[in-house]
Amino acid sequence: MTRVHSNDSFLLERLRKNDQKAFEEIYDQYWRKLFSVAYNILGDKEESEELVQDIFENLWKKRNENQIEHLGVYLVVSAKHKSLNLIKSKINFSNFQEYLIYHEIQQNHSPDSILNFSDLSNAVDKALMNLPEKSCEIFRKSRFENMPVKKIASEYNLSEKAVEYHITKSLKALKEELKYYNSPN
Repeated sequence: MTRVHSNDSFLLERLRKNDQKAFEEIYDQYWRKLFSVAYNILGDKEESEELVQDIFENLWKKRNENQIEHLGVYLVVSAKHKSLNLIKSKINFSNFQEYLIYHEIQQNHSPDSILNFSDLSNAVDKALMNLPEKSCEIFRKSRFENMPVKKIASEYNLSEKAVEYHITKSLKALKEELKYYNSPN
């Protein structure tokens, strides 16, 4: 067993016993490395910092549930996966907006509709921003990150029915916000 692994095992053991000093040591030891991993993938300082913060927040929240054996590997892999998932969600969101725009073209071929593409995209963004924070997060995870309802429910400590309620509520709000674009003018 290497010295780092031995130290990590000791820190994990202390962490599971709710030792905040152990958490701070883990944070100090790995923050810069995780930030570098995220930044190399994302290329954005703020997004990288937020992502690393989420990783550490998750580590603390689930300190008693995690069965981590190799802390460094676990944290680096988490940073890579979360970074790639963030990129994927941006691509999915962009594809969703493109789909809405394409759908609009198919429904109405007038020159005015073509000029309204940016308005439609802005309306989608506005509708999502007007949702309650939890509903918006759940909707994004469901529709843009393709996260299963069961996993979202687990992440938010909600029942699957509650998650489905948030998604339905979000879809209705989005439909209401976008009904102008679907009505013939």
